[in-house]
Amino acid sequence: MIFRSPYPDIAISEQPLTEFVLQRAVELAQKPVLIEGLTDRIVTYGQLAEFIGRVAASLAARGFSKGDVLAIYSPNLPEYAIAFHAVATLGGVITTVNPSYTAEELAYQLNDAGAKYLVTIPELVTQALEAARQSKVEQVFVFGEADCATSFSVLLEGEGEVPSVQINPREDLIALLYSSGTTGMPKGVMHTHYTFLANFYQFKNCEPVNVQSCIEKFGEFTTVNQLF
Repeated sequence: MIFRSPYPDIAISEQPLTEFVLQRAVELAQKPVLIEGLTDRIVTYGQLAEFIGRVAASLAARGFSKGDVLAIYSPNLPEYAIAFHAVATLGGVITTVNPSYTAEELAYQLNDAGAKYLVTIPELVTQALEAARQSKVEQVFVFGEADCATSFSVLLEGEGEVPSVQINPREDLIALLYSSGTTGMPKGVMHTHYTFLANFYQFKNCEPVNVQSCIEKFGEFTTVNQLF
C-alpha cells in the first residue's frame, strides 16, 4: 500500500546550496540576513556574500579544495554561517561538532570525518588544540583571538579569486552531521547539497496544520502530537 502526503509533490531546485542562498544577495544587499541576538550585531546580504567569497578565496589559497573537510566546533554566531558557506562554495564538506564535546569526543569526530581544518571559539580552544594533536588536522582557526590558533579574521582578508568548482548537487557532499551515538559511537550522516535544499522546500511548501479540521475528522480527543 502506498501512502501519499496530502500536500502537492515538491519541485526541488538542483543547484549548489550557497548559490541558492545568495541568489538575491545583490537585490537585498542592504537587508539584514544574520542578527546575533546577544549583541544585536547585524550582517547584511551584501556583507554575507562578500565575506563568504573572501574566506573561500583564503581557504583555496591554503590548499583547501573539493572534498576536503572542515570541522566547526562552536555555538551559533554569524561567522558560523560564513565558514559553512565558504567551504560549500569550494565543494568542501563541513562537519559540525557539538560545542559541549570533550577533547576526546572531538578527536574521535575529527578522525572519523577526516577533517583537514578546525574552527572553534576562544573558550574552547584548549580542547580544540588537544583534539587536533590527536588527529590529522593541519590548522586550528578561532572566531576571535586565542594563543596557538589562527584568527578567523585572517581568512576574511582574502582578496584572491574564488576557484570555479563543478558541484553535482545530487552527488556531492556538503555536510557530515553526526548522530548522538545513543546505541554506539556517533556516526556521520552524509548530506548532499540536494538533501539540504529538499529539506528547505519541505518546509516552504507546507501550510500550517488546521487543527480544528483534523479534530473533526479524527475525533475530539485527538492531540496535536498525534497529527504528525
